[in-house]
Amino acid sequence: MRLVRWFRPPYHLLSLFLSITLLLAVGLVWLGWRILQQDRALESQRIQERLTQVANLASANLSRSFASLEQRVKALSDLPDPLLAGQAPAEAQQLGSGAAVVVFRPESATAYPPSQLLFYPAVHSRAPATSQAFAAAEVLEFRQKNYSRAASRYRRLTNSTDPAIRAGAWLRLARVLRKANKPDSALAAYKKLATFRAEEIGEIPAELLARAACCELLAELKRKGELEREAQALSLDLNRGHWKLTQASFGFYQGEINHWLGLATPQRAVDVGVQSALALSSATESLWEDWQRIRQHETAPTGRRSLWVDGQSVFLMWQSTPQRLVGVIAGPGFFEQSWRGSFGAFQQQGMRVTLTDGDGHAVLGRKPARAAHQVTRTSADTGLPWILRVASTGPAEDMVQMASRRRLILAGLGLLVLVVLAGGYFIGLAVTRELEVARVQSEFVSAVSHEFRTPLASLLQLSELLADGRISTDRQRQGYYQSLLRETQRLSRLVESLLDFGRMEAGGREYHFEMLNAGELVRSIAEEFGREAAHRGYQIETRLDTDLPPVRGDREALGRAVWNLLDNAVKYSPACKAVWAEARSQNGSVAIRVRDQGLGITPEEQKQIFKKFVRAGSARAAGAKGTGLGLAMVEHIVRAQGGRVFVESNPGAGSTFTILLPAVKG
Repeated sequence: MRLVRWFRPPYHLLSLFLSITLLLAVGLVWLGWRILQQDRALESQRIQERLTQVANLASANLSRSFASLEQRVKALSDLPDPLLAGQAPAEAQQLGSGAAVVVFRPESATAYPPSQLLFYPAVHSRAPATSQAFAAAEVLEFRQKNYSRAASRYRRLTNSTDPAIRAGAWLRLARVLRKANKPDSALAAYKKLATFRAEEIGEIPAELLARAACCELLAELKRKGELEREAQALSLDLNRGHWKLTQASFGFYQGEINHWLGLATPQRAVDVGVQSALALSSATESLWEDWQRIRQHETAPTGRRSLWVDGQSVFLMWQSTPQRLVGVIAGPGFFEQSWRGSFGAFQQQGMRVTLTDGDGHAVLGRKPARAAHQVTRTSADTGLPWILRVASTGPAEDMVQMASRRRLILAGLGLLVLVVLAGGYFIGLAVTRELEVARVQSEFVSAVSHEFRTPLASLLQLSELLADGRISTDRQRQGYYQSLLRETQRLSRLVESLLDFGRMEAGGREYHFEMLNAGELVRSIAEEFGREAAHRGYQIETRLDTDLPPVRGDREALGRAVWNLLDNAVKYSPACKAVWAEARSQNGSVAIRVRDQGLGITPEEQKQIFKKFVRAGSARAAGAKGTGLGLAMVEHIVRAQGGRVFVESNPGAGSTFTILLPAVKG
């Protein structure tokens, strides 16, 4: 029909057609806009929900970690001093690198391990050796300038029975020898003094005094090679926390070492380990000040907080009394060691989890830039001294699926427009012909109905799949086909299992006994089951003895029993993706074992689970699906083969099911 016929009377045909077409076009445009808008909002909501779930999970994990740490600190605080001294090093070792256990008393501060701190807020000092022992020699040295006789007096005092006097005598002897212009003898005296590692002179360790004085003398003598070796060795010990020093003493000797080595910048600026130890030491000073306020009842005796010290975040947690404080000080190394693994799991899911303190300093991870999708948990929300942020690592990747659906929606709407236009054309054609032939009209209506039915049915199916977000690419579509096949096979096995169980209950199940190699049977079932389990990420490992005696049984029935045990092991092992199947000889019998590291079964329930329709409470709590007939069927089958089945299990530690079959003696 030519187009001119559309403009012939009756003219209402053109008006009707244009009106219907315009209304449908406007309706489709509005519908498309609304669908796209809702799809965008739905995808954003789903992304936000994922971020919220990760934030809640990360917050819960951190809270549990800190609750556990708090309990450990409290347990240490409750110990008496003798037990605390023995338990604190072990606790510090469990904390790992970047953390230390500190114990404060009114006149001392102790750290475990000591190498984590470079200086202390308070150092217990021994009473200095009496100066009366050196009075006569000092008169000869300072007033009479008789260095020879003074040296002789000091040398005699180096044989004193008091180690403090001996140490003081060696120090003064070295000083006199320097004045007497005997540098080599002075160096020898300093080296002798350095052997007094347990002694202090003026609250400074005698070893440190001697080695520093030795470096000073080498610098005066311009013996650069020896000076560099001695200064580097001294720097190494100083930065390992070899001596218990105050902050002022540490800073003084660090400055002297830098001077001797000619360093343009302090050594700690390039040494990450020293940076961490310095931050922990400074945080210890802060905690000491807090304890003084606690002793004055100005603040709470327990607490935890975060500090930003020397460009690093340090966490403090403590329990105290007026007589003693026990606390944990942890730096970035501790955070990396304790939480990087769990946060890395979120990273693999496309999420970035970061911790920042109240001033915005990054404690763990890199602070994310402003993102369209981000969840923040403040300290008030989590009870932690940090702000937790969760953001997507790839916002563009999050939108890929949404963009694919949007293209499909637009394609569907375009197809609808074509259908509307085609329908309008045929409607106009039908009206203009004014029912010329009833038969032709009937066939035409039938054809139009058929043309509408097929695409609309396909569109409806695609729209449902699209709205659910379950398909976007051909590869995913093929994957769903395979999933449907697997589930169909699984349903078939379930139906067969129910029928078999019914026959067993009625006593109508017939068994066909034959001589079997249990190892080969277990291997074949494990391989077949493993192919299905691999799609769920599980791996079946077999351990089979090579010289197993034969058993007499029904191959199909025993295979079903082993399959049921493997299926249960996979079903109730959500965390561990490995299941072990074994066949071993045991005291004249053949033992077939299936072991997992899953939910486990309580001792009370182990006696009931082989009854039909009985399921363990841990399985119900975990939401695992099942009929409660699998183990009952296993017991029926094994009992019919003249064997027995039993379970060994502990809640949370997995289960081992054992089928014990009598071996056929040759």
